[in-house]
Amino acid sequence: MATVSLLRVAVIGAGAAGLCAARHVLSRPERFAPPVVFELAANVGGTWCYQERVGPDVRCSMYKNLKTNLPKEVMMFPDFPFDQQLSSFLTHQEVQHYLEDYCRHYRIGPHIRFHSTVEEVRPVVVTTDDDKTTSTTWEVTVRDGSGCRTTDTFDAVFVCSGHYSEPNIPALPGIENFKGQVLHSHAYRSAEPFSSRSVVVLGAKASGIDISLELVKVGAQVTLCYRGHPLSACLPPEIRQSSPPVAVEDDGRIRFRDGSVHSADVLLFCTGYKFSFPFLDGDQLGMEMDDQLVAPLYRFMMPPTFPSLFFVGLCKLICPFPNFHCQVLFALAVLSGSVSLPSQSQMAAEVRLARQKKEDGGVARRHLLVLGGDQWDYLALLASDGGFSPPPPVVRSLYEDVWRQRRLHPDDYRKRNYRLLSDTQWQLLDGASSPT
Repeated sequence: MATVSLLRVAVIGAGAAGLCAARHVLSRPERFAPPVVFELAANVGGTWCYQERVGPDVRCSMYKNLKTNLPKEVMMFPDFPFDQQLSSFLTHQEVQHYLEDYCRHYRIGPHIRFHSTVEEVRPVVVTTDDDKTTSTTWEVTVRDGSGCRTTDTFDAVFVCSGHYSEPNIPALPGIENFKGQVLHSHAYRSAEPFSSRSVVVLGAKASGIDISLELVKVGAQVTLCYRGHPLSACLPPEIRQSSPPVAVEDDGRIRFRDGSVHSADVLLFCTGYKFSFPFLDGDQLGMEMDDQLVAPLYRFMMPPTFPSLFFVGLCKLICPFPNFHCQVLFALAVLSGSVSLPSQSQMAAEVRLARQKKEDGGVARRHLLVLGGDQWDYLALLASDGGFSPPPPVVRSLYEDVWRQRRLHPDDYRKRNYRLLSDTQWQLLDGASSPT
């Protein structure tokens, strides 16, 4: 019997997504060689690895008192639950410890190369003599901590480097006139330095609301700027809501969309992050790759022209760890041959049609990778095709209930604790059970 050569897989990043990819590659020794995980930092955890220090070379976007906005009961990897003694809403330290435990439990550590900067990932396409079939391998060039550059070849690459480290700071005309402090939430660590100062927070999504709540507790005067409609949530009266700023006047005051003009000590951008994959050449891959979009991606994961390159965790507004789990299992099913992909042209057509449908529905370009309520059907599709189980219905039910509570009670919803009773039912520990 002929021996089957094992597939070599490179994993870029040792955060939650990269550890998940490595864990499942290691679980299939009959098909895959042990993975090689390239990690820029000195430890695992990615964005969950807190650093007090700030600066252009710091990838951490955690602040000191951050707690998860999803309960551990839905946030966990399905094959590795959190410690049941922990509260439902976790500190970033608890999530970091969980990822370290996950790494130890699945013996991933020996396969991680720390202090490794991936400089280039390049496809190498080989065509058979009859010009009828092609195969692709990947040359991955890495610089280690001593500055030494090496290039190795792999059959597949998992891009798990995240997208929460490159701040997105929208242009604000006249910002050079502002006389106070300008920063992005990426560089925010605690509220105390802003005590008794007037702070304009740009962006009323999760981080903008959380940071605003922290700031008013130390006596800051906060103006929270929303893009669409005013928030209906029960915010403290100390938080003033406002339309977004449109310019900074010559005298340093901020002019808002409603025509009002106010002074402030601090401009704090809670405006999200940019995609950044400097080791990939979009033109070479036949892709759009910029600050706001990576496309086209079949199943939000792989470029149709190179379906052995997988982006894990690129979508937004998702339940992250279960999403990573399903994406990794689907990708490995593709590589092992248990999932047969459509032709390149069919994959490209499917992606093009899905994008057109979104754009016709008014979805902005920067939101094309937002899944939100569509994530459950997406995960069910990956699971159906990949031959594994999707998240049970209880995950969606609890996720959506917490989402509602977060919108209504942004300062209190994390005080609740939950327990999963079955695949369809959860319980609020100080209240009634969910309906089946």
